[in-house]
Amino acid sequence: MLKAMLGKKLNMSQMHDSHGRVTPVTKLEIGINTIAFLKDKERDGYKAAQIGFGSKKRASKALKIHLEKSKVKFVPAVLKEVDFEGDIKSGQEVKIEEVFRKGALVDVVGKSKGKGFAGVIKRHGFHGGPKTHGQSDRHRAPGSIGAGTTPGRVYRGQKMAGHMGNAQVSVFGLEIMEVNKEEGILIIKGSVPGPSGSVVLIKKSKKKRADYHEPEIQVIPNLGGGDEEVKEDSTEAVGEVKDEGKTIAEKVSEETTVEEK
Repeated sequence: MLKAMLGKKLNMSQMHDSHGRVTPVTKLEIGINTIAFLKDKERDGYKAAQIGFGSKKRASKALKIHLEKSKVKFVPAVLKEVDFEGDIKSGQEVKIEEVFRKGALVDVVGKSKGKGFAGVIKRHGFHGGPKTHGQSDRHRAPGSIGAGTTPGRVYRGQKMAGHMGNAQVSVFGLEIMEVNKEEGILIIKGSVPGPSGSVVLIKKSKKKRADYHEPEIQVIPNLGGGDEEVKEDSTEAVGEVKDEGKTIAEKVSEETTVEEK
């Protein structure tokens, strides 16, 4: 069976987990993924399944020929290669409940929101330059980007201002809170990269779920202080033990016996 599926990010919400805590969740519309093509290890050098999600009207001639070999009747909007295990066939439709289950962990891969051109403070979290001692234009400057003679150039990968976002981002170890078979919706814990309506890849995670321990209930401190016993109300009730080691019922019976004598 497939180890990953394609889906569309709907929106974020919140729900209560098994311990009654309010948890932010993300709703993903997965529905049905179609296996468009199978890659063979002997022919292609590796083993993988090409899955399709969504549909579109127009397709290139090469894509149409590619889909005709797999006997797929529609043109998928997105094609992606994923790992699989077991026996599957081209043109087979895979449902959400066949791959994912409630409580399992998944990894989500998507493209983050584009922020356009951003400075080093917003893009990399720089603190900026000094804000006093005559510094009037260095508040959000990056500072030094390298030495002069040696190396005499700027190293590749230096953190500077530039295009922020619109890049592939992976989030690991997200818990599946609910699997809606009827509507084909997967609800997972936490946030997912990308705007609403974007296509994301949901993969089975290799991470193991950590054991959760309920917080221990704090012991109420003794307000009396030390080992002193807290004195109860002075109202005496029948059967209450007194300092003499006798109950009130025993005292009443003794007094009645003395009067009769």
